[in-house]
Amino acid sequence: MHIGIPREIHAGETRVAATPETVKKLVSQGHQVIVQSGAGLTACIPDDAFAAAGARIGKAAEALGAGLVLKVVAPDAAELALMQPGAVLVGMLNPFDDANLARMSERGITAFALEAAPRTSRAQSLDVLSSQANIAGYKAVLLAAHHYPRFMPMLMTAAGTVKAARVLVLGAGVAGLQAIATAKRLGAVIEASDVRPAVKEQIESLGAKFVDVPFETDEERECAQGVGGYARPMPASWMERQAKAVHERAKQADIIITTALIPGRKAPTLLHEATVAAMKPGSVVIDLAAAQGGNCPLTVADQVVVKHGVTLVGHSNLAALVPADASALYARNLLDFLKLVIDGEGKFHLNREDDIVAACLMCTEGQLVRTNGNVPAAAAPASKATA
Repeated sequence: MHIGIPREIHAGETRVAATPETVKKLVSQGHQVIVQSGAGLTACIPDDAFAAAGARIGKAAEALGAGLVLKVVAPDAAELALMQPGAVLVGMLNPFDDANLARMSERGITAFALEAAPRTSRAQSLDVLSSQANIAGYKAVLLAAHHYPRFMPMLMTAAGTVKAARVLVLGAGVAGLQAIATAKRLGAVIEASDVRPAVKEQIESLGAKFVDVPFETDEERECAQGVGGYARPMPASWMERQAKAVHERAKQADIIITTALIPGRKAPTLLHEATVAAMKPGSVVIDLAAAQGGNCPLTVADQVVVKHGVTLVGHSNLAALVPADASALYARNLLDFLKLVIDGEGKFHLNREDDIVAACLMCTEGQLVRTNGNVPAAAAPASKATA
């Protein structure tokens, strides 16, 4: 197959969908790989490295005009116009963006959004959300250390003792757990909270204290179990109790890292303005949910602001701040997914019986297969299915 790797043009996007390592493997399988000139520069990969791996360096029209296009984020209208009807597109396409999925469908593209892959053991090697969230959790702590006006670890010096920073992590998914581990390495004292009781053991195994908010009803316990590895919206009664617990912990914290996200929904508010106002001057909040409205209403997406003496960092794409490793992990995710849609003869094969392929398939042959995330179009309300 002809496989194209275009340069990402979305503002702030520094990653690339292939590396010399994955290009070499694709070429060894008999594929022809076309990499747009400059596609890897922001990820520290020069054109020469791709060429040495067997790729041909070309223009945007050549990379986007390939039969199989690998991208980091969904193409915009200009990029879609360069793609061939019938082409296959694989990337992080945002399965909740029905308008863009409709444009891909109208173009006749077969599109796979890897964020929609099921959270199963078999899909772990292509789990783009986990690979990129892991990087975001790591970078969040480094950003916090950068903006925090004191040391992270405890230091005993001839001039006196410096206390260790107190870090509060809200949400203990992949990003939250990595944030805990990284903050621990830097010598901080850490507490963490999550709606899912199953993560308590993981939090404590990393050296953090679990902030427990007991459940009072069966509804609260059921919601806390989550779905497919993701948290679900919690009842208002539990959220009120959690807010009180967070408020008390936040007053003692020096750094707060919030990571709570619910696919397809606005991020839940975990850190209220009154809580921020009660925090110590010089404290730092890193809001990983900034792109979905933020876990704190004071967060401004893609900006660093100071409110009530607290620095709030709202970078919406933390993985792009570590582009070399983020690209390497993402490219391997893509390579593992391609094993499911390319047959032994090196041709594209759509196997809808495969649960991973079926979950990621957004549109094909001019038809929207899924809308509103993972809801089958046939099962969605007529007004939405035909949007």
